[in-house]
Amino acid sequence: MEFPSTSTQSAVEPCTVEALADLNRLGDEIAELAVHLSAATARLLDLIREFDARGGWNHGFRSCAAWLTWRVGFSPTTAREHVRVARALGALPRLAQALGRGELSYSKVRELSRVAQPESEARLLAIGRAGTAEHVERLVRAWRRMDSKAEARETARTGSSPSRSRHRCRPSALLCQRPLLPGGLEHHAGGETWGSVGP
Repeated sequence: MEFPSTSTQSAVEPCTVEALADLNRLGDEIAELAVHLSAATARLLDLIREFDARGGWNHGFRSCAAWLTWRVGFSPTTAREHVRVARALGALPRLAQALGRGELSYSKVRELSRVAQPESEARLLAIGRAGTAEHVERLVRAWRRMDSKAEARETARTGSSPSRSRHRCRPSALLCQRPLLPGGLEHHAGGETWGSVGP
């Protein structure tokens, strides 16, 4: 009894000059369409960022991601990622422009936006242009590991984590993170008291 082949590769066409020319045209069309998809995705992310910032989803939905799930048909995970990337690109204009021009794919920009800050954006953009999406993904994983190791070293050295001692507030965030200061100290900034921090 014969079983069907489980190979996932399609049959390879005979290698003739005409077949190669036709395959090259097909490959060029795929690459060109991918550039258009990147540009359209950049525009989509711009619109999502504005819609989110203006609270367009806040009429019966708990978040912009929930609205995207309903209105656009994204899965919840895809919707959350689009909102996250859209928000991040608001502070990363070089990555946003590279996506809009089709120089970087959404896959690369999604990964780079996990670690990019305005001061590291140019360097990460160069890495994104030079590597494949898989390389970028691996680099971002390593970058995040190094960041958490550096934070752990700083915590061991000073007794407080750098991320816990900075005031972080994003305009699109639902809440601001207050600094966690040791010993119940109060922090005064511009005359405003944030209050003591307890356990």
